[in-house]
Amino acid sequence: MQAPEQVREHLSPEVAQAFLDGLPEKIKLGLMTYAAQVNFPIEAVIEMAIAGFLDEDAVNFPGCNPVGVDFGRQPNGFRESA
Repeated sequence: MQAPEQVREHLSPEVAQAFLDGLPEKIKLGLMTYAAQVNFPIEAVIEMAIAGFLDEDAVNFPGCNPVGVDFGRQPNGFRESA
């Protein structure tokens, strides 16, 4: 019998690196610079950025409550494709 899948509460270092590899260089550099300045692992900084985007009061995934986000509206600066 297989063990139940482990629930992830935080971003893993491997996933964070894969995410960084897909970002534009200036964004990647900005995240890495911030991580170095605050002495946090890069996965924590990425998690903070995503959680804070979805819930302005959150600093990590366990504390994030994205239910209040209005996913139905178009964000400023984005246009629908023609």
